[in-house]
Amino acid sequence: MATIDRHVTTLALAHALSAAERGLAVIPLSRTKLPALPSPHRADPAPALCRGECGRFGHGVYDASSDPGRIRELFAAAPWATGYGIACGLPPYHLIGVDLDTKSGTDSSAALRELALRHLFTIPDTVVVITPSGGRHVWLSGPPDIVVPNSAGRLAPGIDIRGAGGYLVGPGSRTDHGVYSTAPGTAHLPVAPCPPALLRLITPPPRPHHPTPLSTGQHGQGLVQFVLAAHEGQRNTRLFWAACRAYENGIGDELATPLVEAAIHTGLTEREARATVASAARLTGHRP
Repeated sequence: MATIDRHVTTLALAHALSAAERGLAVIPLSRTKLPALPSPHRADPAPALCRGECGRFGHGVYDASSDPGRIRELFAAAPWATGYGIACGLPPYHLIGVDLDTKSGTDSSAALRELALRHLFTIPDTVVVITPSGGRHVWLSGPPDIVVPNSAGRLAPGIDIRGAGGYLVGPGSRTDHGVYSTAPGTAHLPVAPCPPALLRLITPPPRPHHPTPLSTGQHGQGLVQFVLAAHEGQRNTRLFWAACRAYENGIGDELATPLVEAAIHTGLTEREARATVASAARLTGHRP
């Protein structure tokens, strides 16, 4: 049995090195499809968040590498490995995996075709990996400046997305359920770019930046009190800072007079105070 396992590990290493030749970063996997190396922090009483900074193996996808020497070290540390995972989201491909599952009781391939028709995109010719259960992993390349998150069933039932921080089981891997293999005619295809319409579906829209609105009640009063607490030598500085915060948060116009009045109370002249507030308005892109 040991000889068979050693042979399987050697074969998995060979497939992993082949993937690395294409620029893909890999890690060894066990028969359960999980990273083969356990966390070095599992016995720590209060494990800290570590992504490999400690220099030891066992950080899952953060161990992934395309360097042949490091890959051999990873597999030497995990002689029970029977497969390998390919990290998504890393250069040069910024790999995105569209996982079409067959275990959900739905036709995920049909669901993807329906999405393609509805949103007017076509899945290009690319690498496709067939899973032991008959599912498919479609490999796509993403842009370097967009982070695609992992998701399960969000796009449609039975369709999972593997993105940054995730991994795909590489072809040639052996698991408890069978062997992963490339679909005929796709092994040597380049990883095709993800269609823009699909990319929009799998990428959450950027959160609009809305500065926390200040009210002229509690928060606005806090800025006024900040100015009132100024001592000689810091009155202009405090007023300028408070006015900038007010304009950045959309209440500069309505808070300008209370701030000026507070500054006058500390000893500034009205002319000095109004000039300082006007400077803050200009700096923050507002017309005083």
